[in-house]
Amino acid sequence: MTRALGNAISMALLLGGAVLSAQSTQTPPASLKTEYVMLVISDGVRWQEVFNGADASLMGKAGSVADTAALRRDFWREAPPSRREALFPFLWGTVAAQGQIFGDSANGSQARITNTMKFSYPGYSETFTGFADARIDSNNHPPNANTTVFEWLNREAAFRGRVAAFATWNAFSRIINADRSGVPVYDGWTRGVAPSTSPRSALLRDLYATTIRLWPDVAFDALMQQSLLEYLGAHDPRVLFVGYGETDEWAHAGRYDMYLRSARNMDGYLAQLWARVQGDPRTRDKTTLIVSTDHGRGWGREWTDHGQEVAGAEFIWTAVIGPDTPARGARAQTPVQQAQVAATIAALLGRNWQRAEPKAAPPLPIFR
Repeated sequence: MTRALGNAISMALLLGGAVLSAQSTQTPPASLKTEYVMLVISDGVRWQEVFNGADASLMGKAGSVADTAALRRDFWREAPPSRREALFPFLWGTVAAQGQIFGDSANGSQARITNTMKFSYPGYSETFTGFADARIDSNNHPPNANTTVFEWLNREAAFRGRVAAFATWNAFSRIINADRSGVPVYDGWTRGVAPSTSPRSALLRDLYATTIRLWPDVAFDALMQQSLLEYLGAHDPRVLFVGYGETDEWAHAGRYDMYLRSARNMDGYLAQLWARVQGDPRTRDKTTLIVSTDHGRGWGREWTDHGQEVAGAEFIWTAVIGPDTPARGARAQTPVQQAQVAATIAALLGRNWQRAEPKAAPPLPIFR
C-alpha cells in the first residue's frame, strides 16, 4: 500500500463514524417502486480488481499464471477504467452506470467490515443481520443464533414462502439457520437443487452427484447458476440471496488466472439474472439488485489470504441498481459498512430493520 493511499484510508476511517451517523438520519422515499430484492455475494472478490481491474504484478509467476499472454489479452488494458470493464462488463456497464457502487478506498469511499475476523461466516452474518457478533469466530460455527433480515421478512405474510437462498458453499444453511427460519436454503453439493419433478431438476441432481468435487464444501458456480434459473422458472421469490464461491477458492489456491476468470464468469451470471428480471413483467423495473463480497484480501503477496492477521482484508465493495437507486456511479468520499446491507434490503421493501434489530447499522446512502 502506498503512503498516500494509506493516509487516505486512515482519514476516511476517522470520518466514517460521522458519515454513518448522518446516514442514520436519512430515510427512503415514501413511495418506493422496489417489490423484489436480490442480494448477490461473490466470495472474497477484492475491491482492487473491482475498481482497477487486473493487477499486472499478479499476471505471471506471482499469480501462478502459466499462459500470461492469454490472460493479458483477455484482461489487461492500459487504463484502469478499461481494465475493470474488461473484467466486470456488467458491473460497470450496467450496475455502476445506472446505479451506485461503493468501496473505492483510494477515493475516500471505502467499504469495510466491522467484524474483526475477516473471513466468511462472520462476514455473511454481519451482512444478513446488520451487526458483528464476536461469538462467531469460526467458519464451523453452529446455526446462527441471530435473526437475519431474511428470517424476519419471511415471518411477514407478504413475504412468507417468498424468501429463498442459493449458494455454492454448504455453510449457508447454518448462517441463515434454515431449520429455524423456514427460509429454504439450497447450498453445497448435496442440497443444491430445489425439490422438483422436472426433467431439468433431475439432470441437475445427477450432475451435482456425479461431478468430481474439487472442493468438498463448495460446489461449482455454473451448477448453482443453472439450479437457480430452474427454481426461478417455477417460483417467484420476492427476496433472494445468491452466493458464488469459486472466486475465493481460486484465490486461496494462488491461481490469479482462475480467480479472474471466475470473477468474469460471476459478472456474466449477474447479467443473466438481470436480463431475466427485466424480461419478466412481474419483476421488470420493480427489482433492486445488491452485489457485494463477504471480506477483502491482502495486498501484494498476501492477495491469496484474509483473516485477522491480514492487513487490508477488512475492505470490501458494494454496488446497487434498482428503481429507487439514483444513478450516481462510483461514489466518492462516502465511507460505508458491510453491516448496512441488511437495513438496506428492508428499507427498499418499505420496512425498518433497525426498529426490529436495534444493533443494526442504518441503510446504505443510496436514496435520493
